[in-house]
Order: sequence, then C-alpha cells, then structure tokens
Amino acid sequence: MAKRSLIAQVLSSIFFRRSTARAGKYARNGLSMLALIREALGKSESVKGEEGIGFREKIGLVSRLVKAYASGEYRQVPAKTLISTLAALIYFVSPIDFIPDILPLVGFADDIALMVWLFNSLNADLENFREWERQQERATGKVIDLK
Repeated sequence: MAKRSLIAQVLSSIFFRRSTARAGKYARNGLSMLALIREALGKSESVKGEEGIGFREKIGLVSRLVKAYASGEYRQVPAKTLISTLAALIYFVSPIDFIPDILPLVGFADDIALMVWLFNSLNADLENFREWERQQERATGKVIDLK
C-alpha cells in the first residue's frame, strides 16, 4: 500500500475537519477573522530563511484578502475560497493538530504543507485579489498596507 502524502493526511484528519467546521463561524464574524489573521501573521514570523520570506509574503496576501473581505471592501471571494482559507488559517495557528507544534523540527511541517497547498489551490483567486489591490492603489493613490 502506497503512503499517502502529508497534505492528504492533513486534509483528511479530524483536526482539519474541525478547522473547516469552525471556519463557517469565523466567516460570519469580522472581528474573529481579524483576530485570526493577526495570529497567523504572528506565527508566520517563526518561519525563517529564504523560504520564509516568500511564505510570509503569501500569508500577508491571504491575510489582506481576509481583512478586505471582513471589512466589506472586497467581496469577490467565492464562499469555497473563504472557507478553505479560514480553515487553513485556523489549522495553521492551532498548536494541537496532525503533527503537534511542540515537537521540535517537525511540528510545523503539517502547517507549512497545508499553507503551501492553500496558496497553490487558490492561486487564481489570490491573483484576482492582487489585481483588485493594484486597481485600488491606482484609484486612490494609496499604497496597500502589506499586513
């Protein structure tokens, strides 16, 4: 029997299912979404090295999308995208998941794998949001806050 990939194991885990169930509640509460992205941005600071820079940039983009959605500025987010994003962020910030974060060296592996999966699977939606941000910058002359 072939081994399932880490991301397949995470996506089918009870921990991710619980995160997905909680995501629906978060989607109805702007303050919860804002608190969640603050937590995710804080945790992303622990990802170091060259790869960490790109990872933090993507987390920043996802966070800005959620922030814009929560504030009502950007609502062109499909419901599936919003729920997937919130579920992944909930899982990412939770210390108790498929591979507990307290385990040295490997504790973040599942979190990082899930977030990379999210970035890749939502690429088109993230690009649409990035284009919307550029249009907002041109229209207002204000540079978008990267956090």
